[in-house]
Amino acid sequence: MKRKLTFTLVALVAVSAVGAGLWFFARHRQSAVAVAPVPAAVPVVAATVTGREVPIYLRGIGTVIAYNTDVVRGQIQGQIVQIAFTEGQTVKAGDLLAQIDPRPYQAQIEQLTANRDRNQAQLMNAEANLSRYHQLGDKGYATPQLIETQTAQVAQLRATVKADQAQIDQANVQLSYTRLTSAIPGITGVRQIDVGNVIHPTDPNGLVVVTQIEPISLLFTLPQTDLPAIQQQMAKGQMKVIAYSQDNKVKLGEGRLLLVNNEIAQTTGTIQLKAEFPNHDHQLWPGQLVNARLLLEMRKDALTVAGSAVQDGPNGSYVYVVAPDQTATLRPVHVAQISDGQALIDQGLKPGDVVVVDGQYRLKEGSTVRQLTGKAAREADLQSSVQDAIP
Repeated sequence: MKRKLTFTLVALVAVSAVGAGLWFFARHRQSAVAVAPVPAAVPVVAATVTGREVPIYLRGIGTVIAYNTDVVRGQIQGQIVQIAFTEGQTVKAGDLLAQIDPRPYQAQIEQLTANRDRNQAQLMNAEANLSRYHQLGDKGYATPQLIETQTAQVAQLRATVKADQAQIDQANVQLSYTRLTSAIPGITGVRQIDVGNVIHPTDPNGLVVVTQIEPISLLFTLPQTDLPAIQQQMAKGQMKVIAYSQDNKVKLGEGRLLLVNNEIAQTTGTIQLKAEFPNHDHQLWPGQLVNARLLLEMRKDALTVAGSAVQDGPNGSYVYVVAPDQTATLRPVHVAQISDGQALIDQGLKPGDVVVVDGQYRLKEGSTVRQLTGKAAREADLQSSVQDAIP
């Protein structure tokens, strides 16, 4: 009996100990849950997606080339006696650039003129004799043979005078070549010959190179897959081309598409295009590398967001959309193009969606956000602060 009572007491103590342990564990767990910190809202800058008219561009890299290039060469040999331009000068068509010594050619013209005048005098005398022979022939005092001989002599002298005049005309052309003028409007380059030197028609560099830069041309390439779209738009009318600096920060000019080359480069799979720019401000220069944008179309009611809102993941591009309960939701999107800091979205968003444009590096699916507005949004540098906080 005593042994049974002892066993009962031991069992009661064990049960009490287990109960006390369970009660202590439950209390401790409840306390831990009660003091667990609530995740703080992530500060972000957000923007509402709206529809607007967006230009659709095809982008390529191009080289600026002069509209016309003229290597000014001497067509005759002679000594340069005058240089009438300065290097880098803007010239018009017909402006004098240099003068070759004209005296040898002037002397030749004077000699040829004298020969013509002599032959002209002989012709006048022969014509007078022929007239007299005809009168004598009518009276029977001149034979037909004499008249025919004199007629042939007149014809011969007329041909001689005509040949003399042709030689004078040719000499005048040669004399005109002593004036080296610009055939095109443009800008002169580096002078290749100095005053006193003899210029030859065979000189490889000539006197100077004149390049026309108003207007100016641009050659650029695009993938051959863009060709059908380009041809379709060209059939509707003229297409605009915009040139930007290599860093895409400076707009250099607007022009028009002139032509699409008649063949595709098999090695690169690209098509070459040529555009023309007025270039009145001379921002485009021959040999310059630029970024070319061919305006394909103006898309109306297109959805755009800041380019900083678009992130790249293993499954493609995505953005964070802020739900009405201020939580962030990851949304896959398709980006048609990014231009001037704006991303054109053609799939994944709708007008009125609120998209995180700054601070998304701390977000994950379901994160609570706190939108910054006004001055706080303008002064926020959330991306850099998050990156600095990453160990």
